[in-house]
Amino acid sequence: MSESKSRYSDIIRLAKEEDQIASQPENQIASQPENQAEKLVNLCVKVPESLRRHWAAEAKRQGVTMTEVMAAALEARFGKP
Repeated sequence: MSESKSRYSDIIRLAKEEDQIASQPENQIASQPENQAEKLVNLCVKVPESLRRHWAAEAKRQGVTMTEVMAAALEARFGKP
């Protein structure tokens, strides 16, 4: 019984650690393209936590970052300078 409990507590602990890591903005920053010399800055957007979790999970499943998706959406809507 204690072995099962230990195993489940380890799984729960790892899941919590991964959730904390995923919620940190530094992990959402896409790598800077080689030809881009301009400094990258944060763009803060307030959204409901449930939507953020859903979007983060979908982005991870599709192998893209939320930064890439948001930048593409903003570029499509407003274009480049």
